[in-house]
Amino acid sequence: MTPRPESSGSRPKGTAGEKIPEQPTAAQQKSAAKKTAVPKQAAAKKAAPAKATAKKAAAAKTTVGKTVAKKAATKKAAAEITAVEQPAAGTATAKKAAAKKSAAKKTAAKKATTVKATAARTTAVKAAAAKFTAADTVAGKAAAGKSPAAGNTAKKVPARKAGTAKSAAATAAEAVAKKATPAEATAKKATAKATAKKAAAKTATSKKTATSRKTASAKKSASAVKKAPARKAPARKAPAGRAPAGVAASAQAVPPEMEVAVSPAVDAVDRERLLAGTHHAPHSVLGAHPVPGGIAFRAFRPYALSVTVVSGELRAELHADGEGFFSGLLPLREVPAYRLVVEYEGTVLETEDPYRFLPTLGDLDLHLIGEGRHEELWTALGAHPTTHEGVTGTRFAVWAPNALGVRVTGTFNFWDGTGHIMRSLGSSGVWELFLPDIGEGELYKFEITRPDGSRTQRADPMARRTEVPPATSSVITSSEYEWGDAEWLARRAEAPAHEAPFSVYEIHLPSWRPGLTYRQLAEQLPGYVKNLGFTHVELMPVAEHPFGGSWGYQVTGFYAPTARLGTPDDFRFLVDKLHQAGIGVLMDWVPAHFPRDDWALAEFDGRPLYEHEDPLRAAHPDWGTLEFDFGRNEVRNFLVANAVYWCEEFHIDGLRVDAVASMLYLDYSREPGQWTPNEHGGRENLDAVAFLQEMNATVYRRVPGVVTIAEESTAWDGVTRATHHKGPSGFGGLGFGLKWNMGWMHDSLQYMSHEPVHRKYHHGEMTFSMVYAYSENYVLPISHDEVVHGKRSLVSKMPGDWWQQRAGVRSYLGYMWAHPGKQLLFMGQEFAQGAEWSEAHGPDWWLLDPGYGAEPDHRGVRDLVRDLNAVYRATPALWRLDTDPAGFEWIVGDAADDNVLAFLRLDPEGVPVLAVSNFAPVTRQDYRLGVPDDVPAWHEALNTDAARYGGSDVTNPDPVKPEPQSWHGRPASIRLTLPPLATVWLRPA
Repeated sequence: MTPRPESSGSRPKGTAGEKIPEQPTAAQQKSAAKKTAVPKQAAAKKAAPAKATAKKAAAAKTTVGKTVAKKAATKKAAAEITAVEQPAAGTATAKKAAAKKSAAKKTAAKKATTVKATAARTTAVKAAAAKFTAADTVAGKAAAGKSPAAGNTAKKVPARKAGTAKSAAATAAEAVAKKATPAEATAKKATAKATAKKAAAKTATSKKTATSRKTASAKKSASAVKKAPARKAPARKAPAGRAPAGVAASAQAVPPEMEVAVSPAVDAVDRERLLAGTHHAPHSVLGAHPVPGGIAFRAFRPYALSVTVVSGELRAELHADGEGFFSGLLPLREVPAYRLVVEYEGTVLETEDPYRFLPTLGDLDLHLIGEGRHEELWTALGAHPTTHEGVTGTRFAVWAPNALGVRVTGTFNFWDGTGHIMRSLGSSGVWELFLPDIGEGELYKFEITRPDGSRTQRADPMARRTEVPPATSSVITSSEYEWGDAEWLARRAEAPAHEAPFSVYEIHLPSWRPGLTYRQLAEQLPGYVKNLGFTHVELMPVAEHPFGGSWGYQVTGFYAPTARLGTPDDFRFLVDKLHQAGIGVLMDWVPAHFPRDDWALAEFDGRPLYEHEDPLRAAHPDWGTLEFDFGRNEVRNFLVANAVYWCEEFHIDGLRVDAVASMLYLDYSREPGQWTPNEHGGRENLDAVAFLQEMNATVYRRVPGVVTIAEESTAWDGVTRATHHKGPSGFGGLGFGLKWNMGWMHDSLQYMSHEPVHRKYHHGEMTFSMVYAYSENYVLPISHDEVVHGKRSLVSKMPGDWWQQRAGVRSYLGYMWAHPGKQLLFMGQEFAQGAEWSEAHGPDWWLLDPGYGAEPDHRGVRDLVRDLNAVYRATPALWRLDTDPAGFEWIVGDAADDNVLAFLRLDPEGVPVLAVSNFAPVTRQDYRLGVPDDVPAWHEALNTDAARYGGSDVTNPDPVKPEPQSWHGRPASIRLTLPPLATVWLRPA
């Protein structure tokens, strides 16, 4: 593994390297002596009363320095050996004192040699005993480790006692004098000389200027050392004379020319931030890092009793630094491949170190995320089981730019994320961590430290699997599903949706057959839908939502199919089976808003993130939810990628986008003063317009053959116009493929709800739709919204007795299937369920039980729906030119007194279908209608009053030939018998 250079981004300025150094070695003092020789000689000259005497003192000082430096180089810079500088003297006796001092220094050097050798042996023994700590440490630390050569005298000198008021040279001289002088008199002389030197140093210091850069640097370093807290060396002893097994074979010793070793322990600032979970770069502190003296290993394992580094045959137990921190310095040239053996109470775990890995996200991912252009965002963010640098585990990534810190918590760490701190990847706002040995099925959340210091646990916005509600955790998952719908995908792009047969059965999966899973639904739903002849199913939102009563329209898990019915692969199985049955799959998609649950997206990292920062723009006035900030790159990217995700990962054939009108208008459901105009002073939400255009363009580009459908209830211009074609309003089209015709739905249901005797006064409600029928590509929806909350089911909206109600439904469905536009029918309405739909128990399937007395009535309506679809799919005139005025001609649209409508539908070759609806409860005999004169005869293709549908069986069984009598502006006419409350389709015989 290539060692990563140590980062100093989280270190306080002035810290030396990674950690605080121990007492300086001879090599260091030699270097320091060279740097400070000039200032010290100047001080000496100033203090000397005679020039000759000063020169002698300097010569004596130089001789002693050379002698000590030579011994230090030979013995690898023992920690307690120091290069002693003699202070200048102004009398002849100073020379004699220097000679005595030199002798004392030689004695100290010899003794220090013994200390060095003993310390090295002690270090080797500790490694063999799995207590291997910092090799090449200072002699003070060796003394603290109870080196026998140091004796009781060493115990009196605390380890790392660097923070004294004395200068580094005076401290070293004093330490050597204490250890090397056996006689009290000699010690007193050394002390006196040190005092004199201290005074000289003070005088020299007072004369220093800013031009002496090296001296200033040395003082800064000394200041940093003074502030370092004292630390204890490992307390455990090891038998002398035994080297650690495998050290020579697995690692090379640090050469003598390397710099002095440093303490491997985590410093106080980093320690505090790691404990608080607010460290933005934990990988720069934890893990293995090259430092002076070898490789520093640091681990943060709360509750662990011990941590041991294992690399080949090398086993080195790290020093316990308290609060879950462990550290050690190994004499290695480079970072090895290693694992950690972590001992907890009652168990031992061998694992990889998560802080030894490079980031799992590259610069391109981060760049695209920042631009809002990462079209496969789900592959970058979230939790992904993977193999990284040869190690299996799970990579976690989350966007939380306002967080002070993020940690991963879950079942794998007993919901305590203290030891799993994520790193921040630059300015992207993305936090990332690879956790080895973590795999599928584990639950997790992100523990986020907000800007105010408080913490919150959040589900992963990019989670691809969740717990079953009301539980809220995310679940690590990956897909191994093998699709079997290649044939369907190959031909679904053969024709655009608006030029193909397109009849949709809308269902709410959890309640269609309550209690069934995705896989159980796959055994029943495709067969049922295929039998009825629908071309597509539309699934009410399947993305995870906490409240079942929302029917899926308040989403918290935008990338996860609801776990109520199974796993993501189970949902793939259902889609696959529908495709294999020749049925397309649409799904409701909700990018307009999201709920305020405090474990989901609301103020995700402590500040408005997914929602708009302006409270007037953020709060949705109707549903108590929050609206997305469509103007933010990352939020727009989150939603655009989500649309692509469902189409690519689950083979969804189309998205019905919910609540588009609430996105397009800034004043939607808001009173004056509750909204702010856009930059042009208008009420259009320009950010939402740009988002919808980008979403549609991206989906159609990446996934040929899909369709996007807008539930848009206003007259916004260009909903289904191409994004690059500007309309009268100056906007390019939104780029949808189809749009729900909410006006037709409202008007036609309003007309049907009137008593037949009053319908003549509302005739325009049935004809007005043709005024704007070709302004967009429309779907005619009888959706779930029309059969709940007191609106009554479709059959219950009809006036009259039970027979008339069923007849009304049949006539209405015949009119609907013949009208330009695609069709959508909500479950339960296909068999005239009398009760409103409830998500708690679903459709009343018992109405189709043969043991139920009225079962034929309901079965008859369902049989009609089947036949409507069969004739519709086989008759291009009913769908090929749905969006072209050439495909429609009125026969009679003004017969209000008769409650009759008649029109022609035409295919591109001009082959017609005649549709006639009689919305009066009376039979009309010999009703004359104008027709083209080029059709020799007409015969009934479908009659909603047929007996098999539960009707009165008033039909036209024989071919109907036109008469050369002009009528309704046509050169010929026919006479028909119009059944009561019925629709009749006729086509050329």
